[in-house]
Amino acid sequence: MPLTNKYIQQRIEKVEFLQQEGINPYSNNSKRNTTIKKYLNVNADIEQLESKRDENRSYIVSGRIKFLRIMGKASFVKIEDESGLLQIYVARDNLPEGFYNTIFKKNIEVGDIIEVGGYPFVTGQGELSLHADSLTLLTKSINPLPEKFHGVTDKEIRYRKRYLDLIMNAEVRKTFQTRSKVISLTRRFFEDKGFLEVETPMMHPIAGGANAKPFVTHHNALGIDRYLRIAPELYLKRLIVGGFEAVFEINRNFRNEGMDATHNPEFTSIEFYWAYKTYKDLIAITKEYFAYLFEHLNLPALLPYGELSVNFDNFQEIPLITSLTSVGGVPAEVAQDAEKIYAYLKEKSINVKPNLNLGQLQGELFDEFVEEKLIDPTFITEYPVEISPLARRSDENPEITERFELFIAGREIANAFSELNDPVDQLGRFEGQMDAKDAGDDEAHEMDKDFVEALSYGMAPTAGQGIGIDRLVMLLTNEHSIRDVLLFPAMKPIAEDEQSQTEE
Repeated sequence: MPLTNKYIQQRIEKVEFLQQEGINPYSNNSKRNTTIKKYLNVNADIEQLESKRDENRSYIVSGRIKFLRIMGKASFVKIEDESGLLQIYVARDNLPEGFYNTIFKKNIEVGDIIEVGGYPFVTGQGELSLHADSLTLLTKSINPLPEKFHGVTDKEIRYRKRYLDLIMNAEVRKTFQTRSKVISLTRRFFEDKGFLEVETPMMHPIAGGANAKPFVTHHNALGIDRYLRIAPELYLKRLIVGGFEAVFEINRNFRNEGMDATHNPEFTSIEFYWAYKTYKDLIAITKEYFAYLFEHLNLPALLPYGELSVNFDNFQEIPLITSLTSVGGVPAEVAQDAEKIYAYLKEKSINVKPNLNLGQLQGELFDEFVEEKLIDPTFITEYPVEISPLARRSDENPEITERFELFIAGREIANAFSELNDPVDQLGRFEGQMDAKDAGDDEAHEMDKDFVEALSYGMAPTAGQGIGIDRLVMLLTNEHSIRDVLLFPAMKPIAEDEQSQTEE
């Protein structure tokens, strides 16, 4: 916002006045000795005192002014810090002479950050407050806060100006505090299980580890293009080849794809790889992981999500082909025949690319008729090999892989499989992906000869999994857009004139 705005100019004039009076409106000498939450907790007993006050207790709190009611000789202020909201009673006679009328009443406003010293007391309305005997301006806000920010229906304003969203909405701050806890708990869970946290490159010579369109950047020193990673999988599996037996990375990934309620171009996930284990072991540890999160976040097993109620005591396992019929209602004779699937999709007015193989078509059926119906946690298993280029084939049925995806509330949360460790089979899968790329699939997996060479030295039987942290946080906080769990989501640029209109 340009500083020529008249309301900002008025506040800038107050800044200049304060400076002339010898008051620094941007002081860096805070003496705060407690947070608002601690203050409220430690002084909860004041209500039991006959006088409803204790002038022998002294505290210094700081926060942003969220409410200000100026009266003749006394005023009420509500300030907020990260921990909570506190009412302050400011009386003229308790402050230095002239300060109340000259400085406080005329130059302190909603949005300013102040520091207040005083003692606890309970008002006649029964609210634990602080009786001020000192007040210091720490930061002057020259941009007025919106008066009715919660009434803004255009969420883009909140996403573009997240700082303002956080100032005005304590619930938003709670969402991101929960996100931070989820990441911290995730790290602790896997460390306690004996996994080693590692870091792998974010700029790759080959866009690998998943089927997705990459972002491309250029490395000036090397004179070559690099791809922002779409997944860390192939590097993490190289570490298993090298002898580490349990590794994880909480990582940022980048995919140059569309944006919607569950997709952002950059996102956070955890990927972990576990030697001498199978995808069945991953199902077990995933259940443990959710139980761990729910215990430490104090969440109920029957978790509300919008109009849904998700039962985390009811984990299920269903093979993908079975789910097409049992959940999606696709006739069994259709689900196993490519031509019949094409006809069935056409009958349902669903367009798909021509020349898809059977496994790809079964994936289309799943996306259209099954996914959104999976409300309680459901492990969909036994994926077709054609749509699982990095997963191990089943020994019993080489047409399917030892893979699962976990779906909750109609959305994919995790992807896992027993890893393919046969270098010849892996080379053939990559070659098949290259054929798909030549046929027009720009998300097909690239050939990675170095990874094939790594496998040729021998990788222990391994199981690996990725869990989308953003979607997980959406689920646990009852948010329905990924933008609500990303502090700074990707946004389409807006024109300067449109920006000015929005700000006004």
